Amino acid sequence: MAAHQEKKLAQERKHKTTQNDTQTSQVQWGRAWEVDWFSLASILFLLMFAPLIVYYFIMACDQYQCSLTDPIMDLLMGNKRLSDIWNKTPTLTYRAAGIYSLWVAFQVVLYMFIPDFCHKFLPGYVGGLQEGAVTPAGVVNKYEINGLQAWIITHVLWFANAYYFHFFSPTIIFDNWIPLLWCANILGYAVSTFAMIKGYCFPTNAKDCKFTGNFFYDYMMGIEFNPRIGRWFDFKLFFNGRPGIVAWTLINLSYAAKQQELYGQVTNSMILVNVLQGIYVLDFFWNEAWYLKTIDICHDHFGWYLGWGDCVWLPYLYTLQGLYLVYHPVQLGTANAVGILMLGLIGYYIFRVTNHQKDLFRRTDGNCRIWGKKPTYIECSYMSVDGTKYYSKLMTSGFWGWARHFNYTGDLMGSLAYCLACGFAHILPYFYIIYMTILLTHRCIRDEHRCFSKYGKDWKHYTAAVPYRLIPGIF
Repeated sequence: MAAHQEKKLAQERKHKTTQNDTQTSQVQWGRAWEVDWFSLASILFLLMFAPLIVYYFIMACDQYQCSLTDPIMDLLMGNKRLSDIWNKTPTLTYRAAGIYSLWVAFQVVLYMFIPDFCHKFLPGYVGGLQEGAVTPAGVVNKYEINGLQAWIITHVLWFANAYYFHFFSPTIIFDNWIPLLWCANILGYAVSTFAMIKGYCFPTNAKDCKFTGNFFYDYMMGIEFNPRIGRWFDFKLFFNGRPGIVAWTLINLSYAAKQQELYGQVTNSMILVNVLQGIYVLDFFWNEAWYLKTIDICHDHFGWYLGWGDCVWLPYLYTLQGLYLVYHPVQLGTANAVGILMLGLIGYYIFRVTNHQKDLFRRTDGNCRIWGKKPTYIECSYMSVDGTKYYSKLMTSGFWGWARHFNYTGDLMGSLAYCLACGFAHILPYFYIIYMTILLTHRCIRDEHRCFSKYGKDWKHYTAAVPYRLIPGIF
């Protein structure tokens, strides 16, 4: 009898420990539950000024030939008032609203109603029905991966129109760029607001919701982990990939068409920007199934940060190089053009090979060869909300033995190449490399904080084995 009671007490202690571990995991895994003053101040700053930053950059190109200082100098010297600048800004038009509505609706149709067929005839491509990572609540969502297919269909139709049908001019995006900005903002705020209401009223999975009690933080960073409508329309996957990233290459093509219309030629710098950014976009869609395992899908909740950011920030600020080259065409010397191309390609090679090594390691559970050797790793464990214990292996071989985020290093090299293609006359096209450096450094820190919260002492063992974040021997 005493032995039975002792066994029962031991089981209760074990259950209690599991509950405590689960609660700790629930509090720490994913985005924050409690908001400090610095985080709140950052959130308020972004909510207030991020839309103004986008407007300022686009307005500077439209009214000041891409100078970032001239608008401020005009205002400070009294040459213009804010109302003068605003009154010269193109307003929302029915044409732009129609274009944008058709665009988003078309991408929804491609995403929802056309199952992927590319994986059936493209060797090495992973598409169709795929599983995501385990959520904090222990859920494994399924996704229809068809982004590459949507990109191909969209661009085939674009070129068919440009060279055969002529239903609209290839410059249509540039010609309506600012009116389309208002449409993108409307969608960004609408989907972010809907996602917040949905999180409160009818979440897809209540156990994967997080409420801090702070309206601004919850609105910005999101409440639901994977908000969905029906079985397949996943907000996070759709808005992260479509419509913004599919549009990225179309936007650049429209800029190139405008340059041809204005100057009678497309400069080699514009071609470089189109090619290098096109490679990056195609890589994203070719590896969309791998993207399901990244921080955006595995850790971020869906709020304004992703909803508005994917609708407005990404298409408008990631394409500044092409926009700048419409106003300031740059014809690079052969040596400079080749050097920039090589920088971009080497950066892409590092980015792709690093990610490929991680994907190969994950798919084979470490039973593979990296650089001719069996990879080394640190084994970690973590707990989901339902108390289930999971195990992960963090690789310490290949590029992942050089730095913990060496894929970001390659990404930054490519980002710098885009900017260098624009010359040195203005700082505006260099916003991208400045922003990406801040973003990816912050992502390093944010990702590592979450990994430490998730893996605990195992993460310390990993960082001891791989001490550098981005640049071996430096940072």
